[in-house]
Amino acid sequence: MQIGLVRETKDQERRVALTPSGVAELATAGHGIRVETGAGDAIGFSDVDYQQAGAQIVDTAAAWDNELVVKVKEPLANEYEYFDGQILFAFLHLAGSPVTLTKALIKGKVSAIAYELVGDDNGYYPLLAPMSAIAGNMATTVGAHYLARTNGGKGVQLGRLLEQRHGRVLVIGNGVVGCHAARTADALGARVWLFGRDGEKFAQQREQFSPELTFVESTDASIREHIADADLVIGAVLQPADRAPYVVSRDMIASMQPGSVVVDVSIDQGGCIETARATCHSKPVYREADVIHYAVTNMPSAYPRTATQALTAASLPYVLQLANAGMAACRKNTMLAQAINTHRGLITNATIARALRLDPLYTPFSEIDA
Repeated sequence: MQIGLVRETKDQERRVALTPSGVAELATAGHGIRVETGAGDAIGFSDVDYQQAGAQIVDTAAAWDNELVVKVKEPLANEYEYFDGQILFAFLHLAGSPVTLTKALIKGKVSAIAYELVGDDNGYYPLLAPMSAIAGNMATTVGAHYLARTNGGKGVQLGRLLEQRHGRVLVIGNGVVGCHAARTADALGARVWLFGRDGEKFAQQREQFSPELTFVESTDASIREHIADADLVIGAVLQPADRAPYVVSRDMIASMQPGSVVVDVSIDQGGCIETARATCHSKPVYREADVIHYAVTNMPSAYPRTATQALTAASLPYVLQLANAGMAACRKNTMLAQAINTHRGLITNATIARALRLDPLYTPFSEIDA
């Protein structure tokens, strides 16, 4: 199969869908790879590196003009013109994106497969997990950065001073993002409250965390009880394929002390903090109710080399399956099948169709001819 690797266009998005070593594996398997020029320059993967791995270096149009296109983040409006029946494998987050993207995928008859929805029956998402881990670690460190008075914050350091813990951190959501955020905050020496709704997870996680970390059942009442005194609040709620629910309301934010910080890692799916709106790395924060809000939609791109290596390791087996069999691979692999968002001009995910109010365009993939 002919595969295209396109350069990212989102603000300061420097990740690449495949490293040169990943491209080499595809080439060894007999596939042709076209890499858009400059795709990996920002993280030390040159055009020469990709050529030596077996790729052809091409312009934007040629990178898109392939049976399978791999990229990291969702296409932007200036890329819609290239949609023409190809398979697209990328992070999409359609429920939290403008409906224009989904409509463009439908119009272009793109078979769009979302990295974030490739998952197993136990709720594990192997392509999302490494990016969630990076974002979770980063949520705490970026929150600590903006708490500094010199950066506009209230002047509280997250850390242990001698034997005393300083700083109060609330992490809402005990999945991969939340656990990494909580673990990082705890390691810094802050006082940490981890909120979640999965009691079985708590039982397992108590053995993994410091005994000083506090587990709290996530309810409206429990969040209200703790948020007014919090220095940093991290939203890490995930509802696969759907918009994230608001778990932190506008009036909760208003109750926080001036200069406090909130980081909404769920912003890709619309955000779980009512006052959060999508930001970018070029302008990452804003103030509302005198609380600093950070809601960058591509947080892991701050560490693009680490993220690219981790993403390639996770995604390459699935890229190989798609390259070997096309969409037929999804009929054999249920993890890929559940990640299909659009196919042949239809929406194949009921949750996305409902979230975008495009229910009439929904048809299950299993009912569409191969």
